[in-house]
Amino acid sequence: MIIAVDGPAGSGKSTVAKLLAKKLGFLYIDTGAMYRALTLKALDNNIEINDSKAIAALASRTKIDLIPTSEGPVKVLLDNKDVSLAVREPRVTKFVSNVAKIAAVRKHMVVLQRKMGFSKDCVLDGRDIGTVVFPKAEKKFFVDADFEERVTRRYKDLINLKIEGVSRAQVAQDLKNRDTIDSTRKVAPLKKAQDAIYLDTTKLTIEQVLDLMLNYSIR
Repeated sequence: MIIAVDGPAGSGKSTVAKLLAKKLGFLYIDTGAMYRALTLKALDNNIEINDSKAIAALASRTKIDLIPTSEGPVKVLLDNKDVSLAVREPRVTKFVSNVAKIAAVRKHMVVLQRKMGFSKDCVLDGRDIGTVVFPKAEKKFFVDADFEERVTRRYKDLINLKIEGVSRAQVAQDLKNRDTIDSTRKVAPLKKAQDAIYLDTTKLTIEQVLDLMLNYSIR
């Protein structure tokens, strides 16, 4: 069984997707982390972010693995190196949507995501899981929240990760930029699949959202 969880940055989709996978005993696949890992490699190798050909070539020679852990968060391996914390740095967040909008990169990532997804029952979260990666997923959710609430959540996440030098204003600007890029890109833009269940989580706790998802998933 495949459960697709889509939504904008800071909506809480990754948090609830992880918990949903754990509750159901499914594999959790954080597709956003894959794009973050590639973005990190591009930055570390001083590759121009807007050079789509160079980024696509980099993707073809990059190894990205997502390893489930008993603690919950997925371990992100980039060319066999643990970059789980590094992919959450503000410099990566700032440019990940630019990398993710490159058609050749998305094509490459979709192949990897489908390979992982077909390996066993899983929950995947991202921007285009229910519309492009797994359009025939048995269950689809679109998780959303008001912009200010998303900013607050993302800022708290970064503070909890002990990411230094980040401000709420910076987080707000980054989210605004990502929303624009993600929703207007030509390839697989962020949008709700017609058959996805819409969940506005603005005034809901994580437990309430999880209960709703579990209720729909086991029907």
